[in-house]
Amino acid sequence: MIIRAATADDAEALAAIYGHHVLHGFGTFEEEPPSAAEMESRRAAIAGRGLPYLVAEDAGRVLGFAYAGPFRPRQAYRYTLEDSVYIAPDAVGRGVGKAVLSAVIAACEALGIRQLVAVIGDSGNAASIGLHRSLGFMDAGVGRSFGWKHGRWVDIVWMQKALNGGDQTAPVGPGARLSGS
Repeated sequence: MIIRAATADDAEALAAIYGHHVLHGFGTFEEEPPSAAEMESRRAAIAGRGLPYLVAEDAGRVLGFAYAGPFRPRQAYRYTLEDSVYIAPDAVGRGVGKAVLSAVIAACEALGIRQLVAVIGDSGNAASIGLHRSLGFMDAGVGRSFGWKHGRWVDIVWMQKALNGGDQTAPVGPGARLSGS
């Protein structure tokens, strides 16, 4: 398995993986799977900010992806990013998520980011919660019944990982670019 930057050529695979989670899971609050063109637009927006958008690939097949994007648009959030990770259903439990998310974390550290936040759909999402805990994320809170999907209320679980000393010192450098270019 290799971890590499996602490209426009990965749009169909990204859409298939993410679309599965939209239709069958609670990890995302989207209810309609986005098209490959929309997934490419989203990927390009993240990469255009100089932020990591990575795929895990094995034998030429994309098994999963992870990225880090702006947590919120206000300038004071520029040292905080939010991660996302999605794995093909037949690749779950093979270490794909840990490999690709670890690479995103390393890229965020290299950028000087101070906080990485996970907003995990569904407090019953043991796989994502466990993955984040295994990589040093700490519980930060639960928002009860924030979304309605697949006929039930869905919580969000907030997790947080300090990078580069977190809040122990003032940040150095520009932080994440929050505008599109």
